Amino acid sequence: MALAADISPETLEKARTVKLLLLDVDGVLTDGGLTYSESGEQTKRFNTLDGHGLKLLQSIGIHVAVVSGRDSAALRKRLSDLGIVHVYAGVHNKRASADLLLQNLGLNWSQVAAMGDDWPDLAMLMPAAFSCAPPQAHAEVLSRVDWVTTQSAGHGAVRELCDLLLQACEMYDDALRKALL
Repeated sequence: MALAADISPETLEKARTVKLLLLDVDGVLTDGGLTYSESGEQTKRFNTLDGHGLKLLQSIGIHVAVVSGRDSAALRKRLSDLGIVHVYAGVHNKRASADLLLQNLGLNWSQVAAMGDDWPDLAMLMPAAFSCAPPQAHAEVLSRVDWVTTQSAGHGAVRELCDLLLQACEMYDDALRKALL
């Protein structure tokens, strides 16, 4: 994973004002694969490193929101376990959902980081102050974001972004110090 020494000062500066992280799910929090049981129930595999990173962001006051075109019981359970209350699942207009959330939180796009992997995510990636994608994202997304993680989706990409945001707001060392106690 990238640490501050591997991240340009310009990238850290661009991420410094973030107060809200918007995330897609499939291809970001998961590897993008869809698994269905024999009964048709959708299951998802999530990464615990990503989950801990999201908890760390929330602990320092950065809001985390999920804006996804899909909805499932597995997704709702994972987000509930992580304490993520801003959930827009099964939405087709990600920008409208994000705009509503920003209004409700009293924030603007200059305070937003967003991570997505495909065309539907561009509506929330493009206006964000800091946009990010995992390396296997669609080429059109990769060509438009500010930063691409080294880790793959569902395998630590979100944690890598969380660590970058912690470094940008100069809270990474404090969080690590607390973990070492």
